[in-house]
Amino acid sequence: MKLYTYYRSSAAYRVRIALHFKGLAYEAMPVDLRLGAQRRTEYLALNPQGLVPALEDDSALLAQSLAIIEYLEETHPDPPLLPGAPLERAQVRSLALAIACDLHPLNNLRVLNYLRSPLGHDEVAVNAWYRHWVAQVFQGLESVARRSSDGRHLLGESVTLADVCLVPQLFNARRFGCDLSPFPILTAIGAHLEGLDAFARAAPALQPDAP
Repeated sequence: MKLYTYYRSSAAYRVRIALHFKGLAYEAMPVDLRLGAQRRTEYLALNPQGLVPALEDDSALLAQSLAIIEYLEETHPDPPLLPGAPLERAQVRSLALAIACDLHPLNNLRVLNYLRSPLGHDEVAVNAWYRHWVAQVFQGLESVARRSSDGRHLLGESVTLADVCLVPQLFNARRFGCDLSPFPILTAIGAHLEGLDAFARAAPALQPDAP
């Protein structure tokens, strides 16, 4: 398998965690978002969405991180990232989607760049935008975790897709100087997960394209 990735992309980070969690070997194919490599002709020919991550497996290409992880879950079900019971599976997906759909699209690189230019907002305003949406979504996640977490996982007592989405978002929140003190459960969960091998190996600083 080949993973088209960028070391600081939270969506690519999710997929790296899932690949390591399932013990799957892959070749990292860095796509430098800072230089606009995702919009170059050769990459668009491969992935017309012009985003990372993309996973190439048996000459087929998949885009979108959650679709990729669901594919890995179906083709390599052990160890699982989704519980067996339908209700619990839906609950895990709900938490993952809160991060991947409600929060991440508002704070990804192309949105932040659009705020800067052509809309003309300075870095103070852009960072305020980022921190506002992190706080909005994390408030809900913290409330859910207060009811459902064992203190080490977002839901239940084992790693799930929700945890895979949480850790990259915590990384980004710290990078943008978000105040995480109102979210002690989320930060405790993140600290535990970041110590696990699959999460540690997927960390941005350890990727081949990290500076």
